[in-house]
Amino acid sequence: MINQHNSIENIELVFKNSCEIKLNKINVTGIKQYIFEHDFWENTFKRWINILLNEFKQFLPNYLLNKKSVSLSFEIVDDLKISDLNQTWLNKFGPTDVLSFPILSKEDSVYDLNSAEFGDIFISLETALKQSIEYNNSVEQEVIWLASHGLLHLLGWDHQDQNQLENMLKIQEYLISRLNIE
Repeated sequence: MINQHNSIENIELVFKNSCEIKLNKINVTGIKQYIFEHDFWENTFKRWINILLNEFKQFLPNYLLNKKSVSLSFEIVDDLKISDLNQTWLNKFGPTDVLSFPILSKEDSVYDLNSAEFGDIFISLETALKQSIEYNNSVEQEVIWLASHGLLHLLGWDHQDQNQLENMLKIQEYLISRLNIE
């Protein structure tokens, strides 16, 4: 049961599917359309954030605990766009599956605001498609997996060692299990 005292009432999500026109280019058919819908992601991120606030708050920065509203952006892109972001911001070459650019900082605790901006998540649909084949998942499962990973990075999780990675993956699995989707 979710304690209403620690819950996000509003989420402002900027969602963009930059691959919409390019889906035919990468020869994808049969992808369930909900992963391209704003409402699906808004509800998903809100649910995940509330789960984290209520069940994993010891891992969150204190200044997030009493927020009533949050915002973040999420964009589904192609390999070319994510490669450009990867090179520009991380000085790494080539595509990757997910990039997160957190905006949160400890200085945010100075301001007693009811809202917080988390940052930006980018997922490459092309890389997600390749990984879904490699890991024997649906494209939808892979994109959801990557979105949960990106969200955790926005909130300060990292995986500098194997133990951190295993803990992060367990939390991802738990968050996804709470979505009740096929």
